[in-house]
Amino acid sequence: MRISIEDGAVRAKWEEVRRMYPWYAKLAQASEPAEWEDVPLLTAERLNDYYNRGDGANDPEWNVYRTSGTSGGRRKAIYYDAIDETFYVMQKVALFGKLLAGTDGIERVLSDMGTGHAEATAKHIFEQLGYECESVPFGLPAAVHLVRIQQFQPDVLYTMPSLLDGLFRAAPVQFAWGLKKIILVGEPAPPEWRRRVAERLGIAASDIIDTYGSIEIGTIAYYDAAMDRYVLLEGLLAEGVSPGEIGLPDIGLPEGEQVLALTSFQRRRFPALRYVTYDVVRDLRTEVSENGETLITFEAIVKRIGPELKHGEKISVYDVENAVFKHIGQAEVRVQVSGNRLQVQIATVDEVDEETAAAVRAELQGAIPEIGAMIRGGLLEEMKVEFIPAGSEAGWGGVPAAEQRILVTTPAPVPVKRKKLYLSDESDKGKGNRIDRSGSQ
Repeated sequence: MRISIEDGAVRAKWEEVRRMYPWYAKLAQASEPAEWEDVPLLTAERLNDYYNRGDGANDPEWNVYRTSGTSGGRRKAIYYDAIDETFYVMQKVALFGKLLAGTDGIERVLSDMGTGHAEATAKHIFEQLGYECESVPFGLPAAVHLVRIQQFQPDVLYTMPSLLDGLFRAAPVQFAWGLKKIILVGEPAPPEWRRRVAERLGIAASDIIDTYGSIEIGTIAYYDAAMDRYVLLEGLLAEGVSPGEIGLPDIGLPEGEQVLALTSFQRRRFPALRYVTYDVVRDLRTEVSENGETLITFEAIVKRIGPELKHGEKISVYDVENAVFKHIGQAEVRVQVSGNRLQVQIATVDEVDEETAAAVRAELQGAIPEIGAMIRGGLLEEMKVEFIPAGSEAGWGGVPAAEQRILVTTPAPVPVKRKKLYLSDESDKGKGNRIDRSGSQ
């Protein structure tokens, strides 16, 4: 789909972002872009100005949602003013109403969402749809979450795939779930995973509804079972860009796969203009539906590249590196997510005794307090942390590191800031095992 800067809505969005964010106007260099491609892509590095300024920090009328850290070691603050918040809720009310329409007997919804924007707004959204809704605090043990399901007897469970996996691990095989629908957010839910979940719950795979979003943008897309594709919501403009365009020239993608960049015509308190999600999608295209609607769709979320990954909640490679270098002076740190479990491999010349290893593991688990709480409660699996000698080419599962798509940070005698890259396990292709993506919306 060809995007023109001369389009009225596009031009208005450009003017809005330039007016509200002077640092962006400086970034753009030219006051009037001649082509859409002249508008800067908002990469993680370029967004540091937004995160560091904290424009909404002193406005009591704005809501703030915090996520993983930046290279400066600070947790990111994402702001929503009243207009943003109202649109976010209205959009979800409309979407969930559509997704739950036609299912008889839905009265109660249980939100088991960890933390973040989705969790904070769930009760209000479902109550607007006429449902009774309760939320389970993320810090409680998994067994307590199961007790709450037995007591409340929800018809719909609103949760994340990683947390649902945790509930399955904790629940006895004969546990009476009693669910009619599940709405997911957080990590993708590919067809085979949905089929296995449906079998465990005794419902149809089509009753496992996947939605996709980010805390920066809000709700982005939902999986349409009839089309077998993800459909973007109205008010969003999507484009596919190459890794080279976002400063990652060493990464190659197969034909038909691109990094998703988004422009939101509704979002105001985040500069949502050519925002790079770092999610790689397959077969992004514009098509016309049976009823004549023009839709932007894609087949699957293939993997993620960039400086963040997800283990129940977002965690950045900066968080990981910072935790390691608090206890180890020189190391190469390799990071990957496999089977929705965070794995960290540390190659070091330092002698690592049991006390140091335990301190590193505890530091990693506590890098994001919410992740640590969910691990202790049994909702998330513990991170796998492995120490190997410096110079070793060993990877996970006996596969040489050079043959694995994993993060390798630059060796350093002391902690320093470095540009890093994360790639999710390439064996997860969006049609098999679940992979990482942007966090709770």
